[in-house]
Amino acid sequence: MFEKMTEQQAREQILEMTKAYCEKYHNQKKSYEKGDRIPYASRVYGSEEMVNLVDSSLEFWLTAGRYTTKFEKDFADYLGVKYCSLVNSGSSANLLAFMALTSPLLKEKQVLPGDEVITVAAGFPTTVAPMIQYGAVPVFVDISIPQYNIDPSLLEGAVSEKTKAVMLAHTLGNPFDLQAVRDFCKKYNLWLIEDNCDALGSRYVIDGEEKLTGTIGDIGTSSFYPPHHMTMGEGGAVYTCNPLLHKIVRSLRDWGRDCVCAPGQDNLCGHRFDRQYGELPLGYDHKYVYSHFGYNLKATDMQAAVGCAQLEKFPSFVERRIHNFTYLKNALKGTEDKLILPEACENSTPSWFGFLITCREGVDRNELVQKIEAKGVQTRMLFAGNLIKHPCFDQMRASGKGYRVAGSLENTDRILKDTFWIGVYPGMTDEMLDGMADAIREALA
Repeated sequence: MFEKMTEQQAREQILEMTKAYCEKYHNQKKSYEKGDRIPYASRVYGSEEMVNLVDSSLEFWLTAGRYTTKFEKDFADYLGVKYCSLVNSGSSANLLAFMALTSPLLKEKQVLPGDEVITVAAGFPTTVAPMIQYGAVPVFVDISIPQYNIDPSLLEGAVSEKTKAVMLAHTLGNPFDLQAVRDFCKKYNLWLIEDNCDALGSRYVIDGEEKLTGTIGDIGTSSFYPPHHMTMGEGGAVYTCNPLLHKIVRSLRDWGRDCVCAPGQDNLCGHRFDRQYGELPLGYDHKYVYSHFGYNLKATDMQAAVGCAQLEKFPSFVERRIHNFTYLKNALKGTEDKLILPEACENSTPSWFGFLITCREGVDRNELVQKIEAKGVQTRMLFAGNLIKHPCFDQMRASGKGYRVAGSLENTDRILKDTFWIGVYPGMTDEMLDGMADAIREALA
């Protein structure tokens, strides 16, 4: 087949065939009919992603390579930050973001076991898990409804002499009050980690300047799991403007090594064999010197290849999410006597991940959800609802150790009982949005 071709010609033929294959067998969408299943999220992709994936596969570098380098640069440019590190999942991104704060290189600002981190219980487990696994103490604060983010008026009641950081997610694309939280962190000299996994593309006006969420705190994180704003299948990113935090993140991501050479690269610093580290012998190979207890959390270059194609389309994804949310909210006007509809945080333009709904008194959430699901509309609960009521907290609840609750979690418990959400992903058509609104109205009747 390739007898009279150069390698480049053969590759180009394969990629042309890949494009044709995708357009014939993957991009055939049937029109929505009432009663069809409407998922809360789905991948939105075209031939560009598949061509990049095959291109990377033919190269067979496999681990982080040229596509990874390109993605990290392009993604950092999009966000307006200095540094980006691609990782294998959003959960890994949260792990690295928190663990970066435990580095001895941070000196007096290092988070130590027993130190406290303010967060919310109405969140996803991976925002909190790294704290507990390390031995830090999460301090849980209540949220507000209908923004579903931390109530910043409760922060002062949560702080103690042990508080070192605040780590919060922007709930389903809706930014938390970054002005209030950032000012609080500055007042007490605390680290701020933005879990931006559900809010990529959301914007917030702070100090009179509009910025993308994830870029206002010390560290931001993203997830590229298929339901998220853009996808690589698996994948995530950690980003910052702080060069020291970036150095720590890279070390932790790459086994904890001190060396900054990329895979396949040697002696970038020019001092591979002439320095002393710790109690190692003089001249010990710097490529195998470890300054942190790290991991291997790199993504593959195939994932990065898909991400590069997704990133080019990403602004259109955000536009469609905003359209879908607005359309759905308008379609549900008149239901406010039975449902609390979501509201954006002041000074923000959310890139909505989902459409949150809280049932008012007299409306049974479980009954309503089952009726909606029976009409083909997929629903989801809000993260863990109240994380500390899950079995993973059984031992800590019984002992009364390992975490702290500041005040009550009244609203958190309410969303555990009364709240659900439906999707607004960019692949939804107006007909599908009408179908979801109709299903909800019929279920309420």
